[in-house]
Amino acid sequence: MKEISNLLGFRPEIKVVDATLRDGGLVNDFFFPEGFAKALYETNVKAGVDYMEFGYKAAKDMFDVSKFGPSKFSDDDYIRSIVGENNTSLKIAVMADVGRTNFREDIRPKNESPVDLIRVATYLHQIPGAIEMIEDAHNKGYETSCNIMAISTAQEGDIRSALEIIGKSSVDVIYIVDSYGSIYPEQMARIADLYCEFGSKYGKKIGIHAHNNQQLAFANTIEACGDGVDWLDATYAEMGRGAGNCAMELLLGFLKNPKYNIYPALEFIEKNMKPMKESGVKWGYDLQYLLTGLFNQHPRTAIAFTKENRKDFSEFFKEITSQE
Repeated sequence: MKEISNLLGFRPEIKVVDATLRDGGLVNDFFFPEGFAKALYETNVKAGVDYMEFGYKAAKDMFDVSKFGPSKFSDDDYIRSIVGENNTSLKIAVMADVGRTNFREDIRPKNESPVDLIRVATYLHQIPGAIEMIEDAHNKGYETSCNIMAISTAQEGDIRSALEIIGKSSVDVIYIVDSYGSIYPEQMARIADLYCEFGSKYGKKIGIHAHNNQQLAFANTIEACGDGVDWLDATYAEMGRGAGNCAMELLLGFLKNPKYNIYPALEFIEKNMKPMKESGVKWGYDLQYLLTGLFNQHPRTAIAFTKENRKDFSEFFKEITSQE
C-alpha cells in the first residue's frame, strides 16, 4: 500500500504536461477556433502547468498541409506567433512520431527554436528508430521523452527489453502510455513499479499518458503519481483522441502543490471547450470507446463508428468480438 503522504503532500518533482493541442487535435484535424491556442497558452501559464505540447512535428511530404491545422506540423514560426519569446516558466513541447517526422531537417537546434522538449512516440518494434531520434534531439540541446505506445498489448519481457535499451539512451523521461484505455489501476500500479525500477536504475524520470475509454484515465494517473511517476499528461475537458485523456481540471484539483491553480482552467473550459463541443466537435467517453478499451483494441473502429453517427452499440459489440 502506498504511503498516504504520497497523496496528501506534494513532490516538487511532479510536472504537469498539457496535451490538448496535440491529442485533442486528433479529433478535429488540428483546426481549432481562432485564438484558441493563444488562450490555452495563457491559461497554462496562469494555472501553473509545466509544459504545453503544441502538436506534432509531422512530415510535410507525408501529410497534406492543406488538410490539417498548424499543430499537425508545429513549425517554430507558428509556435512563436503564440508564445513570442515565452518569458514564462511554462516550457514548450512537441511530439515526433517515429517514421512520420523528418526530424533531421524539421527539428532545428534548440538555440534556433522556441521548443524545449521533444517527445518521441514509438511502438516497441520501432525502438531503434526512437533511439536515433532521441539522440538527435539530445545532441541539438533539447530535453527528451520517449512515449512507448500500446503497452497493454505487449509482453512484460518485451517491455523490460525496451526499457533496458531506452534507459541506456540520453532520454530524460520514459512514458507509460495506455493507448487503448484498457489498463486498470491495479495493473497500473505494477506497471509503474516496473518503469520506476528502470527509471531508478538509469536515472530517468517516468511519466504517464492515459486514455479514458473505461473512465479510468484520471484514476490511473493519480495511481501512477502515488507510485512515484512524476510527469503527468492531461488535457482540458479531457479532449483527446476517441475517449480522450485525463482531465486537466481533475488533475489540477487533485495535486496539492499550491503553484497549480484550477480557476484559470475552469474559465478556459467555460469560454473555449464547452462552445467547441457544442459546435459539434466530438470526443469523450461513450460506449463504443468503452468496448474497444474493454477488449484491449485500437480505437480506430470506435472512431469510425462515431464519425458515422452510429448508435447500434450491440451490433458494434458483435463486430469487434467476431471470431470470423
